Amino acid sequence: MALPDTIVFFDLETTGLGTKSCHIVQLGANCENYDFNRYILPRILIEPGAKKVHGLTVSDGQLLLHRKPVSTVPLYSSLKSFIDYLGSFPGPVLLAAHNSRRFDEIVLKRVLKMCSLFEQFKQVVSGFVDTLLLSRKLHPQLDCYKLPYLVDYFLDRQYNAHNAVEDAKQLEELFNYWKPNYDDIEEVTSRI
Repeated sequence: MALPDTIVFFDLETTGLGTKSCHIVQLGANCENYDFNRYILPRILIEPGAKKVHGLTVSDGQLLLHRKPVSTVPLYSSLKSFIDYLGSFPGPVLLAAHNSRRFDEIVLKRVLKMCSLFEQFKQVVSGFVDTLLLSRKLHPQLDCYKLPYLVDYFLDRQYNAHNAVEDAKQLEELFNYWKPNYDDIEEVTSRI
């Protein structure tokens, strides 16, 4: 059965795991080889565990990726550009992320509301698909459901994990490999 919505795959890299307080340091997305990537200088410290995972640090007011400076865009401008990017697809779109329901969706909605952009966002996005829940539903026999493991298991490759754009691209490839049906997708979708 054909999907009624365009699915855009996205990921956030953040200053930590606290959904009520973390800041976004990278927002990445991909849909059919059309990607989106913004680095954002956080206003709070990046937690040591997060630094270890994604390699982003701040030094002298500059965001660094593995000790090399990256160009940053203010949060509001990044979110506005993301909404414009999402609006470029036949819509409304569904946003898909790994562990969306417990993390990415919560953080993204919070910062959109904080920047008074949530109403604009709702004009182009109809909901969120949680691919972690989808992977558990489709492949209950697995012992691990972390994205790098799934990419290695199903696509037989290693990749630059914990880079938001790369995670989004690999997630899209996994999703296309799995070929979930409409009912499976709806079961793991949170509508806005």
